[in-house]
Amino acid sequence: MKSIKTIQSVTNALSTARISTYENAVGNTLDSSSALELYAWNAQVSGALLTPLHICEVVIRNAVSDALTSVYGDRWAWQQGFERSLKNKGKYNPRQDLLRTRSNIQTIGKLIPEMKFVFWQKMFISHHDGRLWNQHLMQIFPNLDSTKSIAQLRTDIYNELEEIRTLRNRIAHHEPIFTRNLENDFQKIINLVRFRCSSTADWLLINQQALALIQSKPIKKSPAFTMRERLIKRRCKNLTSCVYGRLSVRNLRK
Repeated sequence: MKSIKTIQSVTNALSTARISTYENAVGNTLDSSSALELYAWNAQVSGALLTPLHICEVVIRNAVSDALTSVYGDRWAWQQGFERSLKNKGKYNPRQDLLRTRSNIQTIGKLIPEMKFVFWQKMFISHHDGRLWNQHLMQIFPNLDSTKSIAQLRTDIYNELEEIRTLRNRIAHHEPIFTRNLENDFQKIINLVRFRCSSTADWLLINQQALALIQSKPIKKSPAFTMRERLIKRRCKNLTSCVYGRLSVRNLRK
């Protein structure tokens, strides 16, 4: 167990407000060591997930670019037909994003990595079925389930990208991800890559460290034990002077 001084120093450096999220998750333990253990794990698994997320995003955006090339040609981003096809859905405006991004770029190869992840996700809305996906989805993603309709498959991709994008954004902003089903998130990443290329999905599985970390998540204490610790800590203004055994349930009620 870390010393109380070390725990307090780390908590102060990271901020008590930030650590409180993890304290609540583990039951507000007396010395906060379990909270810091969970915090460290959250940071480590977030870092490890960047590799699968990176591969997935690159694969998806290149796949969409290939589909667009099939319809609009090698310079699809500068074709008025494609520009007009982009619809504003919600707060994000893909047409405006494209116009702004391409203004100082001359090639598709330079444009692709500059476009936001959400741009590629929004290419999987039903509006693009007629010209894009009805003809090209199975060609671009040959490992999709052929028993499903194009509309269902495209919707599935959109929904999985939404989950992955949310995860990616939380990691980018150093937010907690420990409440998520990370094994499920990881599987979605692998599925999206495999839809495009099985060999790449297998290669990704070999060259990642996220899954082992996901499976090593610190175990949460039992609710009964953590509730008592929470009540005790509320009565303890000074952690160094708090003696667990001297506080009884009767005293806590006073």
